[in-house]
Amino acid sequence: RFSCRASGGGLVQAGGSLRLSCAASGLTFSSYKWGWFRQAPGKEREFVAAITWRLAVAYAYYADSVKGRFTISRDNAKNTVNLQMNLLKPEDTANYFCAAQGGGTYYRPEDYAYWGQGALVTVSS
Repeated sequence: RFSCRASGGGLVQAGGSLRLSCAASGLTFSSYKWGWFRQAPGKEREFVAAITWRLAVAYAYYADSVKGRFTISRDNAKNTVNLQMNLLKPEDTANYFCAAQGGGTYYRPEDYAYWGQGALVTVSS
C-alpha cells in the first residue's frame, strides 16, 4: 500500500529557507518520476518541481516562479524526494505535496498517480 510522509514544513520569515522531504513506501521508488506541487487557500494545485531518472542521471524541472530558488533532489536508496527552498517569499505560502507520476507530462497534477500528505509552509513578510 502506497504511503508518503512529508516533513519539514513550518513557519519562516521572507528570505529564509526550508527543506521538505518525502519518504515513500509501497511502490518501486526508482521507477517513478517524482514531483512537488503546492496549493494555497482558494487556489488550484500548481506545479513546483519534478525530477526524472534515466540511465543513472537525474533531470530536474521547475516552475518559473521558483526557478533559481528551489532545488529538487531524490535519493533512490532511501526512497526519498526532497525540495530545498531558499529565498522564500510570502507568495510561496501553501500546502506542499509530493507525488509520483503515472505517465504523461511532469507538470499536470492529473498525470500523477500517487500523492503524499501535504506539508504546510508559511512565509511571513
